[in-house]
Amino acid sequence: MNNSYVIYNGKIVPESEVSISIRSKVFNYGLGCFEGIRAYYSEREDQLYAFRIDDHYKRLLQSCKALNINIPYTVEELSSLTLELLKKNNCKTTTYIRPVAYKGGEGIGPTLLDDDNRLVIYTQPLGSYTGKTELSVAVTSWQRLEDNMLPPRTKATAAYLNSALASLEVKSKGYDEAIFLTNNGHICEGPGENLFIFKKGKLITPPPSDNILEGITRETVMELAEKELGLTVVERSISRNELYASDEVFFSGTAMEVTPVISVDDRVIGDGKAGEVSNKIKDLFFDITTGKNPKYADYCRPVY
Repeated sequence: MNNSYVIYNGKIVPESEVSISIRSKVFNYGLGCFEGIRAYYSEREDQLYAFRIDDHYKRLLQSCKALNINIPYTVEELSSLTLELLKKNNCKTTTYIRPVAYKGGEGIGPTLLDDDNRLVIYTQPLGSYTGKTELSVAVTSWQRLEDNMLPPRTKATAAYLNSALASLEVKSKGYDEAIFLTNNGHICEGPGENLFIFKKGKLITPPPSDNILEGITRETVMELAEKELGLTVVERSISRNELYASDEVFFSGTAMEVTPVISVDDRVIGDGKAGEVSNKIKDLFFDITTGKNPKYADYCRPVY
């Protein structure tokens, strides 16, 4: 990565020229927010497609507004500059894009009133996030943050200590990923991904009121399930026991994409393998992200 370029405060510069002070508020207090965006490479077309990039930057600016991190860019400016960065780095594989907006001030104290607002965007190749096509997961004892504690709808950097603790707990016991519960015992989401269950012919996912991130991949999955598969999609609270009794379970997320879950807390889900619905949604999703489905062409911004 030594020869890579990044965006720093609106300009494309060599990554080696960017540094963050050990005194900065983002390092000391986690005062920042971020996005995760993917650009998918199509060998067939020798083209890289940035997937729903405008929607991701809309969410970043919403997070910035909530956290009083005022960066002077529009969605279109951020999207266009990111496409330039992908070209500059000559990205010719599926690539992860990480924008981070943060407080760069060096004064003592975790204040969001600091006017030193900064933005950095970097890229890196990323194939499968877990390296697995099916996951065995466990419910963590760590509770998901509440909306009036540290709002999950903002991808705040500090909030991901909550995610890291959950992952540490379950992965140290041999599981692939964690599932959070809310304070009233409802299923919430994973450390960095939304969750769906399929039961009695319906696709069900927790509502935003259960402290989830309103995922862009989640939204895409819901759209595909309704429009392409004719399924009824329901947003409602899910109990832990209902999760065990599901016909299918799968995660969705920018990094996670669409990944089936075959066991939860050592209970086998369905017949213990990826289900028909999750496989169909996964295939539809990858057709869209690589530009194969013209119905969803607006979701893909070509880089080259």
